[in-house]
This record gives sequence, C-alpha cells and structure tokens, in this order.
Amino acid sequence: MIKVVATNAVVSKGYDNSPALKFGEKGDSVRFRIGKKLYDPKAKDNARWMNISVKAFGAICERIKKMKLNEGSYINFTGRLDEDVWTDTDTGEVKKAMVIVLDDVEYAGGGKKDQKKEDASAQAGGASPEAQAPEASGNFTGFQPYDGGSFFDV
Repeated sequence: MIKVVATNAVVSKGYDNSPALKFGEKGDSVRFRIGKKLYDPKAKDNARWMNISVKAFGAICERIKKMKLNEGSYINFTGRLDEDVWTDTDTGEVKKAMVIVLDDVEYAGGGKKDQKKEDASAQAGGASPEAQAPEASGNFTGFQPYDGGSFFDV
C-alpha cells in the first residue's frame, strides 16, 4: 500500500444532489470524495475539479460523525491508497478506481475564513493566537518558538 497524507482537502458535494457523506447501513463505514480545483487551459474558465474517493471503516466512522463533516469542510488526513473493483450492473464490465482508505482525520484551517478572523483581530488591536505566550506550562496551547520568533517569518 502507498501511504497518503493530505492537507486542506475539501469534502466535495454529493453527485447529483446526493449527500456528501454516505454512511453504511450499520454506520461502520463511510464514503465521500475530496476535491481540488486545478488549472486546465482546455476546460471552461481554465479550471476543472479533480475528485478522489475516500472511505473509512470502524472507529474512524464514529469520529467522522462526531466531527459533523459536510460538503465544503476542510480536512487533513492520512490514509493508504487502494483500488476498488466492481462489476457494472448494466454492462457487466469490470471497473476499477483508486480510493483512499482513511487512517486518521482532523479539521484543517479554512483558508480565507481564518484569514478574515486574523485581520479582524489585528484591526481591533488584538494579538493573533500565535503571538500570545502560554500562561503556564500546564496550559500550553500550541507551538512556542524558542526565541519568541518563528523561522517561517523571514
């Protein structure tokens, strides 16, 4: 199996107005698609969407239910690349498609929405969460650079 790591993946809307996430009858499996808008000079408006199927089984399905994922949710995940094989009921033809089987999933930042919150905080005179120091070692909430700065801010 090939390991897959994805960040800021967007849960795609369901095909033909169907739900974005499809849970199995027992609730122990779920399928959905993630999408990414790609530049394509041959497509209408120079862009097209690439969608990849994702599925999960067992305990991770409960986690996804609790997260209340829906279309447009940004997620980070790890998984493994696999192949689905099925027989088309209309033609009898054997079909194959790549699919990602989830190992772990979490929310990701929403990009523009998060930027708007940071901009509003800066205009109101508030410091961004990254600039705030933790109050005490027991209340540490995230990464704190050694020298108070970040090597990403060059």
